[in-house]
Amino acid sequence: MSLETNYQNILSQLPENVKLVTVSKTNPADKIKEVYDLGQRAFGENKVQELLEKQAVLPNDIEWHLIGHLQTNKVKFVAGFIAMIESVDSKKLLKEIDKEAAKNSRKVNVLLQVKIAKEDTKFGLTVDEAKDIFNNYLEGNYPNIEIKGLMGMASFVDDETQIREEFGILKQLFDDLSALKPLETLSMGMSGDFPLAIECGSNSVRVGSAIFGERN
Repeated sequence: MSLETNYQNILSQLPENVKLVTVSKTNPADKIKEVYDLGQRAFGENKVQELLEKQAVLPNDIEWHLIGHLQTNKVKFVAGFIAMIESVDSKKLLKEIDKEAAKNSRKVNVLLQVKIAKEDTKFGLTVDEAKDIFNNYLEGNYPNIEIKGLMGMASFVDDETQIREEFGILKQLFDDLSALKPLETLSMGMSGDFPLAIECGSNSVRVGSAIFGERN
């Protein structure tokens, strides 16, 4: 299947209100440019070094999303241009983003990454930690940050009931926090489970291998 066929196939499955973030990690710049030329603008990377290399050679209207675990000492490299950091998983990281955003005289959009999977391998905040951070944010802490919503990854299992349950936890938290201040983005769902995530309320999906093909 060609990149174009794969890309159009994914788009055909997305309702109008659902944003596609194309996960371009490990894919070379020329392949990303192919998808860009089809009209895609939002791309997700999980490593800062790789992101910087691609950002330097690709069109500057690309909306880069950082979707991987971000170390505090790497924030300064992306704070000047990143469109969205989807993987905020600690107060310490949020403080660093706030500090570097101020140095760049801009507000940085972020999603709080909440650990909904039962697996031990995933990064993320607990529901209570996310609520605590959001309350701090509403009190005026982090003035250089816009918390736009939440991100989460379900367990990598075949059990649809479990996945639905995990997505449900994040949707409930999204609704609870939105009652305090409306949030825009609920980022759930990847190549393997995005249709289910959309059913559960996701309005932003991160799709890579279903577009670029399986990574070697």
